[in-house]
Amino acid sequence: MATATAAKAPAPPGTDKLLTDLHVSYIQKLGQNKDDLAYHLTSHLRLNAIYWGFTALCVMGRPEALSREEMVEFVMSCWDEEAGGFGAHPDHDAHLLSTTSAIQILVMQDALDRLDVDRVVKFIVSLQQPSGVFSGDSFGEVDTRFLYCAVNALSLLGRLDALDKEKAVRYIERCRNYDGGFGSSVGAESHAAQVFVCVAALAILDRLDVVDVDTLAWWLSERQLPNGGLNGRPEKLEDVCYSFWVLSALSILNKDTEGGGIADRPGDMVDVFHTLFGVAGLSILGYPGLVDLDPVYCMPASIIEAKGLRKGWKALERRQS
Repeated sequence: MATATAAKAPAPPGTDKLLTDLHVSYIQKLGQNKDDLAYHLTSHLRLNAIYWGFTALCVMGRPEALSREEMVEFVMSCWDEEAGGFGAHPDHDAHLLSTTSAIQILVMQDALDRLDVDRVVKFIVSLQQPSGVFSGDSFGEVDTRFLYCAVNALSLLGRLDALDKEKAVRYIERCRNYDGGFGSSVGAESHAAQVFVCVAALAILDRLDVVDVDTLAWWLSERQLPNGGLNGRPEKLEDVCYSFWVLSALSILNKDTEGGGIADRPGDMVDVFHTLFGVAGLSILGYPGLVDLDPVYCMPASIIEAKGLRKGWKALERRQS
């Protein structure tokens, strides 16, 4: 995570109220200006961004704010016929990150009938390495994020048996550190986002026995800074997306403004990534008026429960406004 190199203007006063209408408007406006250079520079994140924005809308109880038909058609336009997966944007190569986002969107939009399930399962399974980890695409980069994406996607498709589950679990176990956390690969330092992907993957695979629960819960609790924010690892700045990465992991372990959008920290620019994970963190904390979020899949809890995939996580009771 990059740190600021220049002094910033004082942050505007905060609010203890979630400005839902402004956040919905912010998400609706994303991508409207296709002449903007930033639109083209972020094409490699397009399908992920649609998942982030749409899931945030679902959690805020406003899924109808974006056109279902347009969304599903865009997702299908990202299909890579040669690979059997989805790229981040039309004519991009298939990647496991964008393929998972596509599957999550199609599940939430009840449009899985548009998907060639056998082909996409074959694509996902082809990326599992002998060690048990997954690469993101045919070029070979490996990361526990990709392992989680594969487990998440195959679970949503009802095809978990297609992967080598024992190898996947053993790889995650090898990524566990002395502090109870998990890294992006064997020997990598513990990081809250990697803790989430490893713990969530183990939850889906019904192998939370691999986790040193008490030590990891202590490490996650240590991520809170004096200002209340959460960081991803020691000696780093707080960032709002860690509200989800840290709280979701604790939930799985059963341990108890102007223009809209949410930024990583006060005074910074808003973006759809932090908007989703900020709202997701509030949902897990029981913020009033939000929809329950499944912390394992980072999708609306009602959708996961309807598919019979709910695990034994626990969130705080929803407060009344």
